[in-house]
Amino acid sequence: MIETSTKILQFFSFLPAVVVTLSAASGLDFILGDPWSLPHPVQWMGNYIQGYQKLLLPRVQSPIGQRLLGVILMLSLVVLSVTLSWGAIALTTQFRPWLGQGLAIVLLASCFAGRSLRRAAEEVLKPLGTGDLVAARDRLKLYVGRDTEKLSEAELHRALFETATENAVDGVLAPLFFAILGAAMTPLGAAPMAMGYKALSTLDSMVGYKEMPYRYLGWCSAKTEDIATWLPCRLAVLSIALWSGQSRQVLRLCRRDAHRDPSPNAGWSECAYAAALDVQVGGQNTYRGVIKEKPLLGDDLRPLTAERVERAFGLTRRCFLSWLGLAIAVFFWQS
Repeated sequence: MIETSTKILQFFSFLPAVVVTLSAASGLDFILGDPWSLPHPVQWMGNYIQGYQKLLLPRVQSPIGQRLLGVILMLSLVVLSVTLSWGAIALTTQFRPWLGQGLAIVLLASCFAGRSLRRAAEEVLKPLGTGDLVAARDRLKLYVGRDTEKLSEAELHRALFETATENAVDGVLAPLFFAILGAAMTPLGAAPMAMGYKALSTLDSMVGYKEMPYRYLGWCSAKTEDIATWLPCRLAVLSIALWSGQSRQVLRLCRRDAHRDPSPNAGWSECAYAAALDVQVGGQNTYRGVIKEKPLLGDDLRPLTAERVERAFGLTRRCFLSWLGLAIAVFFWQS
């Protein structure tokens, strides 16, 4: 047993550290996801955002003042997330190199939401598959912003599909993109750069709304997250088009429909998946009793079913693994 363990350690010692970090973090997310019983960096980020706005937002009433608060909030959280993660990894590496490597893996894995998104979908699809719409609606409302109490079976499937495909970029592919970018082009490394993007994504999900009280506080976070996500989103669209085997159709429908969505990124990712899987998303949604019409994306060639949702997750997994494999090949070539 000792001899086998020694050989395994010797094998991994020949691998570039970044390859070990990216591979192990990806595997950790695929197997475990985010254990709800353990502390998570996003929880700290959420507490920081809530504490910041509770302390300062009531004291500043002017739009300009709140916009300034929003800039400071965005910069402070992103800088803290990057520097604290980088500092923790550097400190533990000086103490024990293997401990620093392990911390980098855990922090990077916490930036990936692949397993969590799939688990959330499965928790809705299970009762939905048995016809228990009440339980499916109750589970879905934990993960989406829209009202779920009156959703039909078809609307539940659409909500799941839209959530899975919108979050595929900012929850799975974009963190991997910034991890690769951080390892290849900055001295920070993979985990701190991914953590900085995760801070932006968390800010956007918590305060990036056009309604009060976040209209002015969250504008900077929302705009910065849009800019940061723009390139990985377009690369994701190209990857989905290639993996779907219907490249021309995907790109044609994205050019036709994606710009109709007010979001510069969500419309493109949802439309790419819809075009690849011959379904249509968008339509009427209700938020806190207010009906909103979302633009229709894609062509309604197939019904939106659990099988289509599963295939969307499959596309995300293929895109993720192809990006990961390409990055590993490049890092091996450079080493």
